[in-house]
Amino acid sequence: MNHVAKRARAGSAAVLTWAGLFTVAAVLAGCTGPVPFLGDDRAPGDAIRIVPTDGAANVGADSRIEVTVPDGRLERVRVTRTEDAEHEEVPGRIARNGRSWAPEDKGYKLGLAGKYNVEAVAVDGDGHRAARNTTFTTLVPKDRFIGYFKPENRSTVGTGMIVSFDFNRPVRNRASVEKAIRITARPAVEVVGHWFGGDRLDFRPARYWKPGTEVTVDVGLRDVEGAPGVYGSQRKRITFRVGRSQTSVVDAAAHTMEVRRDGEPVTTVPITAGAESTTTYNGKMVVSERHEVTRMDGRTVGFGGEYDIADVPHAIRLTKSGTFLHGNYWESPDTFGTDNTSHGCIGLRDVKGGSSDTPAGWFFERTLVGDVVQVVNSADKTVAPDNGLGGWNLGWGLWKAGSALR
Repeated sequence: MNHVAKRARAGSAAVLTWAGLFTVAAVLAGCTGPVPFLGDDRAPGDAIRIVPTDGAANVGADSRIEVTVPDGRLERVRVTRTEDAEHEEVPGRIARNGRSWAPEDKGYKLGLAGKYNVEAVAVDGDGHRAARNTTFTTLVPKDRFIGYFKPENRSTVGTGMIVSFDFNRPVRNRASVEKAIRITARPAVEVVGHWFGGDRLDFRPARYWKPGTEVTVDVGLRDVEGAPGVYGSQRKRITFRVGRSQTSVVDAAAHTMEVRRDGEPVTTVPITAGAESTTTYNGKMVVSERHEVTRMDGRTVGFGGEYDIADVPHAIRLTKSGTFLHGNYWESPDTFGTDNTSHGCIGLRDVKGGSSDTPAGWFFERTLVGDVVQVVNSADKTVAPDNGLGGWNLGWGLWKAGSALR
């Protein structure tokens, strides 16, 4: 075979067609294997050119990806990305002249911490095909950020639910992060984000959700640069359904709570709210947690050792700072409806261990995360919009002004 190789090198290689290259390659290969890919060491000219190059590592997100041929035409190009056992094809398009392929999205960025595989098939004027397969890997960032979100996937929530993200690292590129989270609803409604500092982003519509609304949250934070050198790691879809409408109004001065379903009053129950020195916040608060029983320790919310109750029944969280609506078995039954004695929470009559036959048990069993409890006629200020899910205390204009996309 050496004399064949020598003749091939001595001949006019510059005028060889692809068919000629195949002929030479076939003679060289004999019966040892298939015709080599164009671009192999044995096939001069690298007729199919792929960028990034085969075997490249630590390729940056802004690097371009393209496939070209100097003559002939590309017949098929397939680019796939593998990460965490997931395979994703990169949408792309071959140019009209057939000489090049590029991603459909001109602003396409390579996914970080991934492995790319490029398969290309080209054909020359005589109908001879050549193929090339290359791989490259992208940069693995040292720093990642994630968002902890509410509500839970596939949950049924109240009409006041606010979609909330708490990020583990401060976000500086807020517009990029906000744009990467897409919320859609059926029936359709405008949903807008609002930033509270650099580590929290909440979303809500102008008014409470309509009962029966189906909401989808597409989180596309993977590889989004939230701050210089800090990239997101999440790509997932969350869905939730809005249940029946229930809102409750607590009148701290009258010591009552009126419960409404679909705007119609259901019942009014006696309550005890915050004492004169530890008043309850005014304003709209959204239920964010429900606990059959929980411990309440005054030391965790700035009240020292004033109380420590290990078995508070039917506890419903209203604020991040520690405001709960909960069962109360330690006060005299006469307290409810006549006096305010708490450290800021809203108490409903209950028994030790809890019971569904008490006002607290009745309300707990009929409450969803996302229900709204509004306090009026308290001597305190209005709850801050970022204290729990308090965003309904901002008007729509102010809410939209907090978006990084406006």
